[in-house]
Amino acid sequence: MVHWNSTLGSGFTLMGILNDSGSPELICATITILYILALTSNGLLLLAITMDARLHVPMYLLLGQLSLMDLLFTSVVTPKAFMDFLLSENTISFEGCALQMFLALTLGGAEDLLLAFMASDRYVAICHPLNYMVLMRPRVCWLMVATSWTLASLSALVYTVYTMHYPFCKAREISHLLCEIPPLLKLACADTSRYELMVYVMGVTFLIPPLVAILASYTLILLTVLHMPSNEGRQKALVTCSSHLTVVGISLHSPKQDNIISVFYTIVTPALNPLIYSLRNKEVMGALRRILGKYMLWTHS
Repeated sequence: MVHWNSTLGSGFTLMGILNDSGSPELICATITILYILALTSNGLLLLAITMDARLHVPMYLLLGQLSLMDLLFTSVVTPKAFMDFLLSENTISFEGCALQMFLALTLGGAEDLLLAFMASDRYVAICHPLNYMVLMRPRVCWLMVATSWTLASLSALVYTVYTMHYPFCKAREISHLLCEIPPLLKLACADTSRYELMVYVMGVTFLIPPLVAILASYTLILLTVLHMPSNEGRQKALVTCSSHLTVVGISLHSPKQDNIISVFYTIVTPALNPLIYSLRNKEVMGALRRILGKYMLWTHS
């Protein structure tokens, strides 16, 4: 089997999902609408959290980071897929492929860790409300954010460097939406079975601590909520936590993903997450109304 030198500017061809579909125009239009929705909803949520002082609390600081990750995650994949379809040019350079893999792994991993920290935040808020502002002081929140980004980026760097060091064969077509480890390893001209097993095991291992933290937090929250004397307090706690659990259910990233799952995580999830939080959150909706109201007054003055 002939090798090609991936360090001399050679690239790959991303087959994606549009070329093999029966109605690529419809899928492209759907992806574009979802991307615009993700940009708009996450942008508005970030604007509300940044501009409204009432939202400068730990819960919304972490939520703002989630929106930022979603915004970046979908932007790593969607614009290129859209332009590739319009220009009928599906190639991506070796360096571009490595960068896309690194960013996708970083953002996916950071989001998984952040979701666990968000569950811990809700646990402290509901189970230890009197100590909330002490346990979740700004320094602790920023440490959570920094930990999510740092651990995810270090893990992504190791995976990216090791994956891209393999020699690849002349068949450079990646049957995937983006540059990810499993489809790339199929092009390798070396035995990658041990590495594939390690990727799967490490991926599961990376998921276990956040998943355990989320399950433990919400189990304790549920027990606390059931013993609340106030119906209003129970309802408010359940609404807040149900939104988070919905986001957790659609956001945790698996170590092995096919094209459909990748589309869901990179395009659909970033569009849905802010809607799940904002549409059921009176504080966020109130902040958006105040900001838009001030803008309308400014434009008419």
